[in-house]
Amino acid sequence: MNICVFLSAADLDERYTRPAKEFAELLGKGGHTLVWGGSDVGLMKVVADGVQESGGRLLGVSVDFLAAKAREGADEMVIARDLAERKRLLLEKADAVVIMVGGTGTLDEATEILELKKHGHTDKPVVLLNTAGFYDGLKEQFRRMEDEGFLPRPLTELVFFAEEPVGALAYLEESQGIE
Repeated sequence: MNICVFLSAADLDERYTRPAKEFAELLGKGGHTLVWGGSDVGLMKVVADGVQESGGRLLGVSVDFLAAKAREGADEMVIARDLAERKRLLLEKADAVVIMVGGTGTLDEATEILELKKHGHTDKPVVLLNTAGFYDGLKEQFRRMEDEGFLPRPLTELVFFAEEPVGALAYLEESQGIE
C-alpha cells in the first residue's frame, strides 16, 4: 500500500519522534511505501529513515522552494512547482493517508483530504494519529462540527482517530483488505 503521511519537518522531542519512528518501522516491515513531502529534516527524516531501515520504499514529493532539503536516496522523488501541485501529487500517489503531528502545513493538508472525502471526491482511508494527545482539541472541534450540522457525513466516515501507531496501520490495512 502507498501510505501518504502528512507531518512536520521540525525537529521535535521524544514524545513525538518515538511514535513516528514506531509507525515508520511498522510501515516498512509491512512492505508498504511511504509517500511523503520528501524532506530529509526533522520528523519527516525520522519517518523516512524508519521506513527505509525496515525495508519499505520511499516516494517523495517535494516542492521547488524546498528542493534543497529533499532526501537523496529515495526510491522516487518528484519536485512539484508549488504547494497546491504537491498536495495533488501526494494524494494521487497514495492509497491511504495518515496525519501525524505538524503545524499549519500539515493542518492544511489534513483539511483538504477531509474536504475531498466530505464531498465524495475520494474514498481513501484517512487516519489522524493523535500522538501524545496533540489533536485532542481538533478532535473536539470536529465533533462539534458534526453535532451542530456542519458535516453532511458522519465524522467516522471521514477520519479514524488512532492513539497509537499500531492502531493506525491496523485500520489502514483492514480498510484495504490486507491481513
